[in-house]
Amino acid sequence: MLAMRPGCECCDSDLPADTGAAFICSFECTFCATCAARLHFACPNCGGELLARPRRPSAKLAANPASQERIYKPQGCAQALSHQSQ
Repeated sequence: MLAMRPGCECCDSDLPADTGAAFICSFECTFCATCAARLHFACPNCGGELLARPRRPSAKLAANPASQERIYKPQGCAQALSHQSQ
């Protein structure tokens, strides 16, 4: 089951489990739509493709809660973006 992490790793914006604005790689690194686009839909951690994260319906969250673990690594995003601009 997907962890459904609650925030963007780059900007730490909230990403509720039922939002359509979250993007993940195969390792479940999680980004908001704005940061994913700035990263050209490539994960700065593994280089994998960032795809739209499926939504977890609100009715299913009680039995299958989203993760509470926030991962915030702005330095990795900044480094990836600086490499892209070179």
